[in-house]
Amino acid sequence: MVLLSPQCPRVQMIGHQPTSKQFAEEVLRSHNEYRRSHQAPPLKLSSKLSREAARYAESLASTRILKHSVESSRGSCGENLAWASYDQPGKDVADRWYDEVKQYNFNRPGFSSGTGHFTAMVWKSTTKLGVGKATASDGSSFVVARYFPAGNITNQGHFDSNVLPAKTPTATS
Repeated sequence: MVLLSPQCPRVQMIGHQPTSKQFAEEVLRSHNEYRRSHQAPPLKLSSKLSREAARYAESLASTRILKHSVESSRGSCGENLAWASYDQPGKDVADRWYDEVKQYNFNRPGFSSGTGHFTAMVWKSTTKLGVGKATASDGSSFVVARYFPAGNITNQGHFDSNVLPAKTPTATS
């Protein structure tokens, strides 16, 4: 059960099942593999961001509406969301977000709604990640990733230095 207070955007949970550490580490590992190929330093898992992400995932699961949080709209954190009608493995979620790289134009860097998940994942100056997942009453799952500091939404002029092309493997003779 989720209780919402109109005075406070925080969500209080009763009977909350926390996101498994294994799931969060799988999402983190996938992020860091992609970040490495895009010359971005690895993210560290933040327990504070993960608690916030889990609270928000519970809120989404209770309403079954996928929408970005007030915190991300204000730019206090970056945020990726995912929904599926089944229990999503962490690697699958990260792979779907990263797949937007196919639409990203590295020759004209900038934000686009079709590449926002990808650019949030590899944003070079982001250092921390939080992960939350919740299951709705119909069995569908909601995943929230929180990024700090926020990158692709709040730093429009910095894409060229934060979203770098993937390094191509060099051939050895």
